[in-house]
Amino acid sequence: MKIVAFLLAVSLAFTAGAQNTINNYKYVLVPLRYDFLKTDNQYGLNSLTKVLLEGVGFSAFLADETLPAELAANKCNALKAEVTEKKKFLTTALTLVLKDCQGNIVYKSTEGKSSEKEWQAAYSEALQNAFKSLNAAQYKYDSSKAPMLVAPSTAAPVAAVAVATPVVAAAVPAAVTENSNVLYAQPNPNGFQLIDTTPKKVMTLLKTSQQDVFLADDGISKGIVFRKNNEWFFECYKDDKLVSQKLNIKF
Repeated sequence: MKIVAFLLAVSLAFTAGAQNTINNYKYVLVPLRYDFLKTDNQYGLNSLTKVLLEGVGFSAFLADETLPAELAANKCNALKAEVTEKKKFLTTALTLVLKDCQGNIVYKSTEGKSSEKEWQAAYSEALQNAFKSLNAAQYKYDSSKAPMLVAPSTAAPVAAVAVATPVVAAAVPAAVTENSNVLYAQPNPNGFQLIDTTPKKVMTLLKTSQQDVFLADDGISKGIVFRKNNEWFFECYKDDKLVSQKLNIKF
């Protein structure tokens, strides 16, 4: 009888593990820095990870962004994104890993590679290639199978925690400024350069695997340019804060 009970428990454990897929999760948390990078969001790689995850269908948040109340109350409702680098001669190789709050790997991408010599272009291309396998997985959130996990408890009594914990507001976008000057997009092999009416180049846009999403460099800050509700925005980090600027681009 004990053997039967043991086998049943093992069977249920394997079944539960097999059912824990990316489709069970709506949210993904993206750190500000990966282990192989030296600074936060270096080469715009963390911001690009967020954009690519949202392109697949996830709701993704960088570590310093305000979280929805249900996620702030329990981080186990989200997967954690990790990007790892494998050192290769003359090749940049990146892999995307998605883990649950207990550190279990729920998804691991195929290795994305790039032979580009410039680091910004190499990391961008390698990450986009790593995402090809996730795009092929056809992610679709299934709320009926969302994980019923409890975040690790603390030594404080539940009542004390409830009183001490502030109410977390729903996620809000970064404060948006507006650049009303017309910028004209001139195509080049890797994307576009934006020029003003002077004419003077004010920004470089590099293509990504996502339509209407570009890696951007204005000579001072590096970030992303994307289209939302038929309007163009440039987002980057300044003084460790996410800022957003509306652009008037003519393609």
